[in-house]
Amino acid sequence: MTSNQFEMQNPLTQYPQPEFPKQPQPVPGLTSKMQPVPDHGETSYKGTGRLTERKALVTGGDSGIGRAAAIAFAREGADIAINYLPEEQSDADEVIKLIEAEGRKAVAIPGDLKSEAFCQELVSKAAAELGGIDLLVNVAGRQKSIESIAELTTEQFDETFKTNVYALFWISKAALPLLPEGSAIINTASIQAYQPSATLLDYAPTKSAIVAFSKALSKQVLPKGIRVNVVAPGPFWTPLQTSGGQTQDVVQKFGSEVPMQRPGQPAECAPIYVFLASQESSYITGEVFGVTGGNTLP
Repeated sequence: MTSNQFEMQNPLTQYPQPEFPKQPQPVPGLTSKMQPVPDHGETSYKGTGRLTERKALVTGGDSGIGRAAAIAFAREGADIAINYLPEEQSDADEVIKLIEAEGRKAVAIPGDLKSEAFCQELVSKAAAELGGIDLLVNVAGRQKSIESIAELTTEQFDETFKTNVYALFWISKAALPLLPEGSAIINTASIQAYQPSATLLDYAPTKSAIVAFSKALSKQVLPKGIRVNVVAPGPFWTPLQTSGGQTQDVVQKFGSEVPMQRPGQPAECAPIYVFLASQESSYITGEVFGVTGGNTLP
């Protein structure tokens, strides 16, 4: 894996390519147990001060794309509160250490986003600990592969929507009264919003909902000087995939179906979150940015 994000190299061979070993994990899965271990920019991301003294709440900040965003934000000068499930504490501890190593404040807030009361508590605690919030980054999500609609239970459908859509609504609603002018909200959709897989019948529509929700919210809050944008990743190498988000047969060849013929690494997604959080993107709101390995969005 690359040790320098600015080094020119062939993107096709920059990171590991399939085939990968089967590696089933219980939900929610841990980064440390993946083979190969994902790159979140731990050694490669170099900050340039673009988020100096900003205050960010990142859901799903223990692993995957959320972890990469949290590391990048800290190296750009921001203080960070991360949310994660209690079962993910070991991954979260690593992120907290990385944030603190940059001399930034790190706040760990475990809890289940399917609870409206917890989502409200999450925002209030993050704001209290950080001394405010001006960046809200919603990354946490639930994904479970199911082959047939006959096997898709109402319970799973409900849990997926509550984690991916309801939590987004609850957290945004709680955070908006606290966000000052110049703040940014960055939500995380997926290529599944545009090219849904047959086995992700509950997950894909949540990502379509996130796109529509974000576009509508961007129009509502722009008069307050707040921007809302969306990142839509393609196949990324995260515990979401190995802990039931895909079948183990798909995990073995994960990413081979896109033009890059490999999955993205979380470190490759972090720079777009930094850009959308920073003042460099001041004229951009209500947009969706694909990071898809060549599977272009419409």
